[in-house]
Amino acid sequence: MDLGLTGKVAVVTGGSDGIGLAAAAAMAKEGARVAICARTPARLEAAAAEIRARCQGANVLAIPTDVRDEAAVQAMFDRVVGDWGRIDILVNNAGTSSARKFEDLTDEIFAEDFQLKIYGAIYCIRAALPHLKAAGGGSIINVTTPGGKAAGPASNPTAMARAAGISMTKSLSKEFAPYDIRVNTVCIGLIKSGQHRTRWEARNREDPDYSLADHWAAMGKMVPLGRVGEAEEAGDVIAFLASERARYVSGAAINIDGGMSPVV
Repeated sequence: MDLGLTGKVAVVTGGSDGIGLAAAAAMAKEGARVAICARTPARLEAAAAEIRARCQGANVLAIPTDVRDEAAVQAMFDRVVGDWGRIDILVNNAGTSSARKFEDLTDEIFAEDFQLKIYGAIYCIRAALPHLKAAGGGSIINVTTPGGKAAGPASNPTAMARAAGISMTKSLSKEFAPYDIRVNTVCIGLIKSGQHRTRWEARNREDPDYSLADHWAAMGKMVPLGRVGEAEEAGDVIAFLASERARYVSGAAINIDGGMSPVV
């Protein structure tokens, strides 16, 4: 299926690993020019090299950016438009999982989480919007979690920030519709990523017999489909939502979680 992404320009935050890398690779494979950003230059360059290796002829920009800094975000978008002349797609993927009991949460923890996940997305949307309008439309995909729909105990600040991201998605889908800019969110469950590998490494240091396969198997027991998802499975859905094939899909919150969420 041709997704109609050839020649489109996509910006993916948190693009150095996991879902962001997979989404960028999926769109590059379909012919899009892709700019990826993250905070660590070495990891970002490695991700760009991986995308080029996966997708022969891929056009990739790697721009170190901290999305918590609005001036840095604006400079990143200026670079993309300066090089490629337009922006058609924005994937707001930057974020980490943070979950604690309410009694353990400080103002600083809340502020740090919202600065990354909410203000980071706001800064990117603000910078991208004039270019999406100039392109005659486009697609914004916000990466959130099912916990933003149905929060569990000790799931903040992430659940709260993701709820805000889902709410923002619905509101902006209506506000931007006259410009033919679609806004959707993918609610990501357990997906193989660097964060989960880091947790395995900590466990493996304590118990060298505890393999990465053991880790994925243990996590998979919580998933109705019986396994942890691959980053590419999320990346492919994001690429579809960004594409011309999804041009009548807007304001949707799509679970990619193997059936874990208690709500649709």
